[in-house]
Amino acid sequence: MNGLSPADLALLLAALAGAGIFAGLVAGLFGVGGGTVIVPVLFYAFGVLKVGGASDLHVAVGSSLLTIVVTSWRSLAAHRRHGAVDEAVLKTWTPWVGLGAVIGAAAAGLASMQGLGVIYALCLTLVAAQMGLWPADRAPWRDLPHGWGRRLTGALIGALSALMGVGGGSFGGMLMSLCGRPIHQAVATASGFGMAIGLAATAGFVVFGWDAPGRPPLSLGYVNLPAALLMGAMTALTAPLGARLAHRLDRRVLKRAFAAYLALTAAAVAIRAL
Repeated sequence: MNGLSPADLALLLAALAGAGIFAGLVAGLFGVGGGTVIVPVLFYAFGVLKVGGASDLHVAVGSSLLTIVVTSWRSLAAHRRHGAVDEAVLKTWTPWVGLGAVIGAAAAGLASMQGLGVIYALCLTLVAAQMGLWPADRAPWRDLPHGWGRRLTGALIGALSALMGVGGGSFGGMLMSLCGRPIHQAVATASGFGMAIGLAATAGFVVFGWDAPGRPPLSLGYVNLPAALLMGAMTALTAPLGARLAHRLDRRVLKRAFAAYLALTAAAVAIRAL
């Protein structure tokens, strides 16, 4: 990027590549969205290397959303090979999830970095609590919402996902699990929401951040193209591996460890944003 020394540029590229690899594994394995890894890494990298400013968190979220499109497609394809995707849920929920993603992108465009940081931290803490504390076999509801319940819930999933820069797995997978769906089906089906979220929300972050100040170089609106393309390539490579591992491993210990990581990350993002 412009203004970086060769050493700083090499460090940034190495950090982005490593985070992209880890994010792809996380997206395929847990279905929570690589944005739980990508957003904090970008947010801190922009700040440490002083290549952005007041829009660092917005750009981190927007760049993460662009990586979700390919990652979600690759992860969904891998899950489909295992026959774990509920195609009816994917078809009927996706339009509302996509609409919510546009609403979330608009809300992010109006929010300050401090406000967006608080929203991100609170949502990430919620995901961490559900992963680490909620029993996998406890479902308070017997079925997914229908009618207006589906429309509103789908839009909420899309909006929160767009505000966090994650795919639909974080909140879509959580909802399906709480509605009694098997964890593998929940992860597999919700991974498909990511394409709608990524496409709709990325367009919104480009539009709403078009003239925003304090963005890193080579950013299109709130999307930093070099970071998104590099991390997207890495996540696309490793997401299918994570999806395959999801069908082979007992993930209880891994989920608790990752939940602890999410809680610490939420605190770190909130501290820097505030």
